Amino acid sequence: MKETIKSLFLTLLVVVSMVQSYYLIYRLPGSDPIVKSENEYIVAESMGTQLEVESMIFPAQILIHMGDDRHSVFYPESTFYNLIYSRLGGRQFGGFQRYSLENINWTDIRRRHEGIELKFENSVPVTLLQKAMQISPDPLFDAESIDRILIYNTENEDQVRVFFFSSDGNVVYEATKVDLTVQDVKQQINFGEEWVPYTLVDGYYIPEKSIDLVETGLPTGLYTAEQLQRSLNFDSSITRYIREKNGSEIYTDSKRSLQVRQDRNWVNFTDPAAPSTGDNSPSKNILSAIDFVNQHDGWSGKYRLEQSEGRDDDKHIVKFQQYYGTAQYGAFPILDTSTFHYGTITLEMRQGTITGYERSLLYIKEGTWFKKVVTLPGGKELREKIKRVSNEAFITNLYPAYLPSLSEEGLLLTPTWVVELSNGATRVLK
Repeated sequence: MKETIKSLFLTLLVVVSMVQSYYLIYRLPGSDPIVKSENEYIVAESMGTQLEVESMIFPAQILIHMGDDRHSVFYPESTFYNLIYSRLGGRQFGGFQRYSLENINWTDIRRRHEGIELKFENSVPVTLLQKAMQISPDPLFDAESIDRILIYNTENEDQVRVFFFSSDGNVVYEATKVDLTVQDVKQQINFGEEWVPYTLVDGYYIPEKSIDLVETGLPTGLYTAEQLQRSLNFDSSITRYIREKNGSEIYTDSKRSLQVRQDRNWVNFTDPAAPSTGDNSPSKNILSAIDFVNQHDGWSGKYRLEQSEGRDDDKHIVKFQQYYGTAQYGAFPILDTSTFHYGTITLEMRQGTITGYERSLLYIKEGTWFKKVVTLPGGKELREKIKRVSNEAFITNLYPAYLPSLSEEGLLLTPTWVVELSNGATRVLK
């Protein structure tokens, strides 16, 4: 009888031990289950492609100046844009001299001279631009960041002048040693002769004719919280799950946190305690940001370096803008709006270390489910649209973009005109 009781007692102890082991492995006190069994665990698929820095540094626009105040504009991925940028990428630029920006009437040069202008819109460190263009090393110039390059023929057409504009807005650098001839510039300017004419107005360009873009529907997938935890190397054995009243899901290991907004298809990763080492240079932070995305979630489509901005607290913000388009019509940015977050990947850096990371949970799959050519107005009709927002602030830029929306079929990209204002606001012209 005693042996029977002992056997039953030992069996009970084994069962209790197994139950305790289950709760220790699969649940944490005060939280919902986060670790799945092998059968329930989601197998991670590829979360995107890897990109090199040189593929993400390209002008938002290439402006063609044809003299007599005649202009045209080429956009990324279009045939003439690719042809001009690839040719310039093979040319040598060196012998830099520094000047004050205010000493030259740049608007007058753009109106009178034949030339090409690469407009990056953002601050691009020279050390990274050297990966896309043949720029000779220069101790003074290498420490700069630039936002545009102006190449033009002099009035007597016996010299090509090339200027790199510092993004600080105060100085400009002239490359005095270039292997571009007057005929090289003329040949590329000729691409704009039969293209849509643009008018220079207060620093931005308005097309005098309508332009065509393609409204496109793209199938999409959705990254899961489990995939993101695996890609960001969360330790599931110590990760807690918290659900907030606003619907946010937070996964934390007490040092790092992953906030998932399923209602917005948006994720925010923070690692405030990440160790910071080395310098805080823009180029190092940008390269580290690209490496981080390459090693973890990857890229869904084509991206351009959109922002590289330092802050007083030693933090550096690096932002990448997603583009979509075709060779026939060009590629354009996908807008990140207040009502629908999509199209950007933003990283917060400190001395080359990631302390914050935001992106959409949505990603684009292969193929399309809808395509239609859409005409965006130019000339008088476009001027009327611009006039409606011009009293809000000074207009600094005008460009075509895609306005995203989500349907049951996937992501719909609708072409639209966008203006940027001097107060930092962006307005969609309707």
